[in-house]
Amino acid sequence: MKAVLGLDLGTSGLKGVILDERGQKLADARAGYPLRVPQPGWTEQDPRDWAKALREVLEALTSRLPQVEVVAIGLSGQMHGAVFLDREGEPILPAPLWNDQRTVEEARWIEEVIPRPELIRRTGNPAITGFQLPKIVWLKRKHPDLFRRVYKVLLPKDYLGFLLTGNWATEYSDASGTGAMAIRERLWDEELLRALGLAVSLLPDLGESHRVVGGLRPEWARAVGLRAGTPVVAGAGDNAAAAIGLGVSRYRPGTGSVSLGTSGVIFLPLEAPLPDPEGRIHLFCHADGAYHLLGVTLSAAGSLEWLRRIFPEVSLEELLGEAEKVPLGAQGLYFLPFLAGERSPYLEPALRGAWLGLSLVHERGHLVRAVLEGVALSLGVVYEVMRSLSQAEAFLVTGGGSASSLWLSLLGGALQVPLYRVVGEEGAARGAAILAMVGGGVYPDLEAALAATRLPEVAVTEVNPGVRQLLPGYEAWASILLERYRRS
Repeated sequence: MKAVLGLDLGTSGLKGVILDERGQKLADARAGYPLRVPQPGWTEQDPRDWAKALREVLEALTSRLPQVEVVAIGLSGQMHGAVFLDREGEPILPAPLWNDQRTVEEARWIEEVIPRPELIRRTGNPAITGFQLPKIVWLKRKHPDLFRRVYKVLLPKDYLGFLLTGNWATEYSDASGTGAMAIRERLWDEELLRALGLAVSLLPDLGESHRVVGGLRPEWARAVGLRAGTPVVAGAGDNAAAAIGLGVSRYRPGTGSVSLGTSGVIFLPLEAPLPDPEGRIHLFCHADGAYHLLGVTLSAAGSLEWLRRIFPEVSLEELLGEAEKVPLGAQGLYFLPFLAGERSPYLEPALRGAWLGLSLVHERGHLVRAVLEGVALSLGVVYEVMRSLSQAEAFLVTGGGSASSLWLSLLGGALQVPLYRVVGEEGAARGAAILAMVGGGVYPDLEAALAATRLPEVAVTEVNPGVRQLLPGYEAWASILLERYRRS
């Protein structure tokens, strides 16, 4: 039996799946690694921990399915991180991650050198603290001795590709999230890099998501039980790969996706690169050869998990049950989910969350209800910005939060777009595997691969249309908070 293998290098662990030609999961495996927070606002991981997890996951998968022929390996992973490697390919320091905030000064400096409107025109985005380019500038400015040792800077998933093949390569979806790629031309922006005092030679080769970037090195093949030379496919950044796993692409116009994971993410495919002029939402390349808009609420299900830890004496199911008994609007209580700053549409890492409108009438159930409504409203605000560029006819909804029918009813009311819950979703690892089907020759192109592997969907029929009435109050409170934090 022929099969493909997909890998997704997440923030909490590496997930691997093996799929057959119809997209059915044959096996999966996972290995975790620590997250380091050496200073407030810093988040980083040791790439050597990723290498260890890679071996563990591959060994686990191949040991469970010894008779399956893996014809290709696809890659996905957390975007925006910076893996600084020397000429021998050894990490020079821990990799700052997508949610690392150490580069506030560098992001501001980049926009002094290249004004924000010009930067958005060239790259599709403003300078964001979490993006890779400000991290490179940070290392050069703050640690010049370390920077002089840097030979290549890779994105997290591309470091896995380097380990497996020995080649320095990336693809457009992940590269468009570095802040250094000319998004229309799909090339590294050499003029921009020169203005910042950086050489384009620091960055890897660019190409399509489904292309083969190399063959599996013999030493890795022997170690994990795969065939030497097995094609390794470039893959995609985690959001683009997850969309491919759901079938969200240019081949299905009008369909986007919403993820209620730790963060909340709205993904909308685009045929042409149309950035928001103010840069309030992201514009990236999609793995299907086109583009996509991405709006991010940093603390979605993360807000609910934070609340659950405050009340350890009750289960999550009990908390959600209490919230169901509370009327819409939580009797005047609003929750702003800015627990880790906020991306869309505020782009303010210093912003912090709040309950607003508290009174003596409010009990624990009101707090839970306000969190659910606040996340839904936050995503509603994000979509209001996005819809001026592209509108969805339907959203496929995924992530841990999608298990809550109450939350989905609130989200559907906030977005005012039909929602469909996806059955059997495996996230970005699935998308990486589907891209591997194309690179490995299982299907002639991505359209055929997506048609053969489409997942079943169930319509969400319970929608609370009254949620939209809460948006003006939410936005008014958010404006007050935003002004306060920008002054401080």
